[in-house]
Amino acid sequence: MNRVDDRIAIVTGAAGGIGTATCRLLAENGATVIATDLRDAPGDGLGAVIAASAGRVRYLRHDVTDDAQWGAVLEATLAAHGRLDVLVNNAGLFMHGRTEDADAASIDRLFDVNLKGVVLGTQHAFRAMKSRPRELPLASIVNLSSVAGLKGSQMASLYCLTKGGVRLFSKSCAIEAAHLGYRIRVNSIHPGIVDTDMAQGVADGMRANGVPPEQIHKMMAGAHPLARMATADDIGRGIVFLASDDAAFITGTELVVDGGMTAR
Repeated sequence: MNRVDDRIAIVTGAAGGIGTATCRLLAENGATVIATDLRDAPGDGLGAVIAASAGRVRYLRHDVTDDAQWGAVLEATLAAHGRLDVLVNNAGLFMHGRTEDADAASIDRLFDVNLKGVVLGTQHAFRAMKSRPRELPLASIVNLSSVAGLKGSQMASLYCLTKGGVRLFSKSCAIEAAHLGYRIRVNSIHPGIVDTDMAQGVADGMRANGVPPEQIHKMMAGAHPLARMATADDIGRGIVFLASDDAAFITGTELVVDGGMTAR
C-alpha cells in the first residue's frame, strides 16, 4: 500500500519546483492531485508530471489571492471526486531587500500571496473537510513556511513576517479544528534554502547587493551543516509524510527540513 492511497489532494503553486515535486510524489504514492497555479499552462516540469501520471494529476489555473477562484477549485474538486483529503498551501513569493525600501504595492502582493492565500485556502478546506465520513483517516493541511518563519534574516524582514505568520496560523488552526471536532490535522513545513527558481531569486537579490556571483552558491550551500541546498524532493517527501497516516498523531507543529541550518 502507498502512503496516501486514494487521497484527494490540492497543491497550490504547483508549477514551481517544490509544487511540481510534491504533485509527483503524492501521485506516486497513490493520491489524486489537483495541481493549481497562476500560470495559464502548467509548464514543462509540471506538464511532464501530468503526462506521466496516468490521469492522477490534473491542472487548474488558480489565483490563491482570489476567494471566488478558491470556491471554483473546491467546487470542481468536489464535483469530480466527492471530497478533499489533503491541501498543500505551497504558493508563495520571496522578497529580498532593505525594509525601508519596500514599496506598498510589493508589500501588498507579498502579504496577499503568502498570508491571505493560505488563509483563504484553509477556510475553504475546513468547509469541505469537516463533513468527510468519519471512517476516513483524518484530513491534512500542510502550509509551506520556511526557516525564515523560525528565525530572523537580514534583508528579508517582510518575508520572515509572512512565514512566521504561516507558522502561528497553522498552530492556531490545528487547535481550532481539534476543538471543533473537524478531524483535520494542520501543520507547517519549514525548508532551508531549496535549489529552485525561488533560490535563484535570492541569488539575484544578493548579486544586486554586491555579493560576487562565485560566492553565492558556496554561501547558500554552506548555510546548512549538511553542506548542500535542499532539493525539491527533500521538501516534497516531508509534505507526503505530513499528508499520510504516518503522521496521524501530528498536528499543530513544524516539520523543519533544513539540513541542520536552525541547529546552529
